[in-house]
Amino acid sequence: MKLTVIGGGGVRSMFLAKSIAQRAADLHITELVFMDNDPEKLRIYGGLAAHVSEMLNPTLKFRLTEDPVDAVADADYVITTIRVGGDHTRVRDERIALDLGILGQETTGAAGLSFAMRSVPALAGYCDLIRKHSKPTVKVFNFTNPAGVVSQALRDMGYDFTYGICDAPSGMLHQFADLYGRKPEEVTGECYGLNHLSFFREILLDGRNIVPELIARDDAYTETDMRFFHKDLLEHMGCVLNEYLYYFYYREQAVENILKAGVTRGEVIEDINRQMTAELSQMDIENDFEGCLACFEKWYGRREDAYMANETGVRRTKAWKFDVFAPDAGGYAGVALRFIELTESGKTGSMILCTPNQGAIPGLRDDDIVEITCDITPDGVVPHKVPDPDPRALELIRRVKCYERLAAKAIVEHDQQAAVDCLMLHPLVNSYSLATRLAEQYFKLNTPYWQA
Repeated sequence: MKLTVIGGGGVRSMFLAKSIAQRAADLHITELVFMDNDPEKLRIYGGLAAHVSEMLNPTLKFRLTEDPVDAVADADYVITTIRVGGDHTRVRDERIALDLGILGQETTGAAGLSFAMRSVPALAGYCDLIRKHSKPTVKVFNFTNPAGVVSQALRDMGYDFTYGICDAPSGMLHQFADLYGRKPEEVTGECYGLNHLSFFREILLDGRNIVPELIARDDAYTETDMRFFHKDLLEHMGCVLNEYLYYFYYREQAVENILKAGVTRGEVIEDINRQMTAELSQMDIENDFEGCLACFEKWYGRREDAYMANETGVRRTKAWKFDVFAPDAGGYAGVALRFIELTESGKTGSMILCTPNQGAIPGLRDDDIVEITCDITPDGVVPHKVPDPDPRALELIRRVKCYERLAAKAIVEHDQQAAVDCLMLHPLVNSYSLATRLAEQYFKLNTPYWQA
């Protein structure tokens, strides 16, 4: 079986290589290809990933390539994780919004539209190649943000072999397992909503719903990503929230904190990645893996420590390390590997995935892409029905889904008026005059990427 990663020169490449190499034998993955169109980043981060793969599974055929056709030829599965325009264009996305007093976060905020304007055309190009050169049964797992808008646009364009995946929901479940001293697979969740806007109505351990006790536990607000919320909000909502809902429930606080910090998340990442890449570029990737790993841990640890810190005023407390040989708890590639595991086994099992709604969440269209707990069956993906969603959650889901549908239309049809409409409806913009100014600037910024 061949698995391809498009965007294999990204800074997270070692995480992907670790997850895949540890599971490759069990999943019958025999060939792993990392492709990137940036030769220097592929040399550095793809090269480090190659070392990790060799250390963990020397029998796995791992290789790097800059040729997309070679990468996807006869592939059974493809993971896409790309950043068109690089880190600096993300900074511009976020600053354009912030200069208007609007949250510019690149997935849930207004900047997500701009990022998707670059992501979707590039991914559609790769999907065309995949349709032509990969196996007829190929499945594509898209990590590229904003996963909700991107997944909706790709499905609307007819790429029905694509699924949006995100490690935020599974990552939170793993944190809860750690909190209880249990294995990751022992804690499961019933999740519904959209990417970066999802709600856990049940979290199950030994067959019982632990949501009420999680909400009551003080240590859950220090040891897990529930740290971004006050206990009174979760008590009021009666469910566990995806961490990105912070931006909706504390909107003005997020903007105030970013302005006070004087630096955006995009600027933090751009600075860290630039310094890390510059330092690694002077090192011997081929022969000094330990030295390169120490450099990577230093810089990437700073990135992890700063996760949502400027926006929330709350920092993670656990020191970050990358242990090549530690058992992989799912991690960055874990969602895709869970899908592969269930599909290849022919058995039915559940996971959280971005997939068409198919009547699962009431009030949404069947073809709306939602993030939800699903059964992966021999006959396809079956989202779990949500018989009685919280009306407060449902109203927010429906509003943001309307934004995502119009955003997809704006991108696919190059329709600036649809961009105005989607931003006008977005709860974090909610203004025609601001939407008009944002759409104008984002179209100006991204039109060159459409014409490339």
